[in-house]
Amino acid sequence: MDLDLLHARAALDWLLELGADEAIGEEPVDRYALGEAARAPKAPVPPPMAAPVVAPPSDPVATARALADGARTLPELAAAMEGFDCDLKPGARRFVFADGTPGAPLMVVGEAPGRDEDIEGRPFVGVAGQLLDRMLAAIGRDRRDPDPARSVYIANVLPWRPPGNRRPEQAEIDRWRPFLRRHIELAAPKVLLITGNSPALALLGRGGITQIRGTWMEAVGRPALPSFHPGYLLRNPPAKREAWADLLALKARLAAS
Repeated sequence: MDLDLLHARAALDWLLELGADEAIGEEPVDRYALGEAARAPKAPVPPPMAAPVVAPPSDPVATARALADGARTLPELAAAMEGFDCDLKPGARRFVFADGTPGAPLMVVGEAPGRDEDIEGRPFVGVAGQLLDRMLAAIGRDRRDPDPARSVYIANVLPWRPPGNRRPEQAEIDRWRPFLRRHIELAAPKVLLITGNSPALALLGRGGITQIRGTWMEAVGRPALPSFHPGYLLRNPPAKREAWADLLALKARLAAS
């Protein structure tokens, strides 16, 4: 029935006394008429799902170390290096592993392939490589001679050419260092000739080739002599005198080994 203002106000006061303090809908709802389902408590809302845990990216240095340690021969090492993920790989033509005679008493370590090396697939074949051959010939060494008394083995820190023949970056040196160390272990030279800053950083943990050249050190358990890169000598001919002194020291060390 219709309520006048007085009765409506009285009904409202009664509802307030019962604890009703909010209007839910425009029309009243008879909860008893809706059955038990309407009076059942609602299922709790499940909490939001946690964001999936994303695994951190793999460590390329750790991956390189595992691959290098797993190589038991030089061909296995070459296959592991060629298949190793590297940003330089798509921009290079050829994989450059090594040249000369494995097991030679002398191993020369350079920086990275240049244009000519990238084309031919061998280290030190450009103008700097031709100078290196003349330097080695001056102390009785030849990469083409398998005789242990004259043989040489040659490799680089990086097997792929950096764009524009730039120097290897520190991150690249760190990434390829495990392969280089394993390369030396498998090639088993008696003496190392380290040419330039990049191989010095990779094997000696320090650069500044003008300060450390000519000083015998140790790398991968072997005597190592840091000296100028042949490319540097082409740009700085006066440094050839110091490089010649390094070659004489290298010749004497090889004769004594």
